[in-house]
Amino acid sequence: MNAAKLGVFGLLASAAALYGFTGDAAQPKAPAAAVSGAVNNFLLVDQNFEAHELYRFGDAKAVVLVTQANGDAVIQKLAPQLKALKAKYGPQGVEFFLLNSKDKFETVKPEADKVGYDMPILIDDNQIIGESLGVTRSAEMIVIDPKSWRVVARTAAADGDKALDAVLAGKTVMAAASKGAPIAMAPVTKVSYAKDVAPILEAKCVACHQEGGIGPMQLTSYQMVKGFAPMIREVIRTDRMPPYHADPHVGQFSDSKRLTSDEIKTIVHWVEDGAPRGDGADPLAAAKHVAQEWPLGKPDVILKIPSYAVPASGVVDYQRPAIMNPLTEGKWLRASTVKPGDRQAVHHVLTGWMPAMPETGKSSETRWQGSVGGYAVGAESEVMPANTGSYIPPSGAIGFQMHYTPYGKPTTDNSEIGLYFYDKPPELIMHSVVVIDNSIDIPAGDGHHQEIAYVEFPHEALLYSAFPHAHYRATSSDLWLYTPDGKKTLLVTLPRYDFNWQREYTFKTPVKIPAGSKLVAHYVYDNSKSNPHNPDPKIEVTWGEQSWQEMFFTSVRYRWTDETAQHRVSYDAEMNANRLMGMMDDNINGKIEKAELRGRMGEMLGKYFDVLDKDHDGSLDKAELAAAQQMMGNRGQRRDTAPTPGQGGSPTAGK
Repeated sequence: MNAAKLGVFGLLASAAALYGFTGDAAQPKAPAAAVSGAVNNFLLVDQNFEAHELYRFGDAKAVVLVTQANGDAVIQKLAPQLKALKAKYGPQGVEFFLLNSKDKFETVKPEADKVGYDMPILIDDNQIIGESLGVTRSAEMIVIDPKSWRVVARTAAADGDKALDAVLAGKTVMAAASKGAPIAMAPVTKVSYAKDVAPILEAKCVACHQEGGIGPMQLTSYQMVKGFAPMIREVIRTDRMPPYHADPHVGQFSDSKRLTSDEIKTIVHWVEDGAPRGDGADPLAAAKHVAQEWPLGKPDVILKIPSYAVPASGVVDYQRPAIMNPLTEGKWLRASTVKPGDRQAVHHVLTGWMPAMPETGKSSETRWQGSVGGYAVGAESEVMPANTGSYIPPSGAIGFQMHYTPYGKPTTDNSEIGLYFYDKPPELIMHSVVVIDNSIDIPAGDGHHQEIAYVEFPHEALLYSAFPHAHYRATSSDLWLYTPDGKKTLLVTLPRYDFNWQREYTFKTPVKIPAGSKLVAHYVYDNSKSNPHNPDPKIEVTWGEQSWQEMFFTSVRYRWTDETAQHRVSYDAEMNANRLMGMMDDNINGKIEKAELRGRMGEMLGKYFDVLDKDHDGSLDKAELAAAQQMMGNRGQRRDTAPTPGQGGSPTAGK
């Protein structure tokens, strides 16, 4: 049924479920905190690139926001007192944050380090949250009651003890104002739907929210937009939409879908003004918006993945069908699009070319020698950078790894993959490798568990993109470049990882990776009850294929700088020799200590550790680890370590 037949409000329930909307979906509302004390949900990132969402603190006794501005002597002098407040009331269930609605993001951490603030600083550089809270000065304390999400105290931060004692006793406090530095909000200009709002929606939102699109509603007219205006405001305030989660303060990306600061303020201010229609024709209604079946145009070849009947419930093991390769001559792949047959049921699709069809007729990742495309929830088409590609030989077979998730009713999936080839071979060859750690171990109830792994590059390369992947308990992810000169550069960071929207982040300019460099990934997992997506906070969680288990998996695309289609190189053996070290060397010192032994491989190494440690220094270096792998028959190279194309595996196996 299309949107016109269903009606705006008939779509609200499904859209609210998808986006986690918690507000009033009937009418747009102006900022409420400064008027009635109500505080709508929001998400802000702190000075250490960690995201904090207000409504995730529903179990707290109180949430304290202390306004802060760089260079303000009043708040600077209060730093020791604020630290003492946190030490006193934190154990009682009070959450503490500073709120900066004045300064540029990159200036806040240096100020925090210099002054010694002992709490996260929520950086509101768009001023959207500060506006809604009525912030006017630094060093003001705003206390929010998570039971009602209302402001129950506003006072000078210097009087924090008295205010918190009163709040915890069930009282409301509205006391003397702060004497901190003024915080001026940018003037709010009148916004036009036709001239300002509709063009932003058409450029950044309609591609998904149109007939046949993946969005749950169609933003193709003023009437539709107005009906969803409060939800639009909330998903912007909580950074859920548009679903591009690389932090805008780190790196530049050619495929960015983020709203700019001006676009964010334009839409939010328009909604808070009541979402008026105003003058002018409706640009969204001027043309019929229909999603293309194949967004990159008609494919050169369409691969039909064998049908699979997904049950209504239960756990479905990974399915591994295979088909004969339809290509009679080798082709260079420039792009691919996976078209899921049932988006609700298909979690991911991975592929690999095999020299021959296995006798079982089923795919085997151990035989894969190059990907022909892939998909994960929320991902888009895979497009190679200009003049780069990957070669698909003729004949043989194409194998698939299919992850299905039942969603309450039986369905039959008939997914397809569209392949796009170069007319003539490109000059450059694209490769993939995965920063992976299948020894992860997340304790029950741990709300901030960190894991680390790396891949070492034996020769110079250019990095083109990164695709982070984990499951429901992952809350953030990043990727760093450690070069041999000791420099550490943050390349991409996702302060709030979202399992429902996974994608590749393509650098606007490829990143040079000097020989001997390491790509280092971090993941943070929330296995506590505060994580609304956590399947079970009471269990210890390890690596596993199913979504209720966990993964640590960042796939990257790169090319060797000294390789061309006419001059091929083979560096796979050198790179793979250090893969196990990169998985287990948590302190990145080039050695594995006993304390770093975890998972199946850790158990195996632990049994023979003292024998393998030839120099008896209490650790295994690269040479000793290589000897151990040889002794164990390279059993460390499991299928889920995802070997790269050219070495017999897929760049994304095991997702």
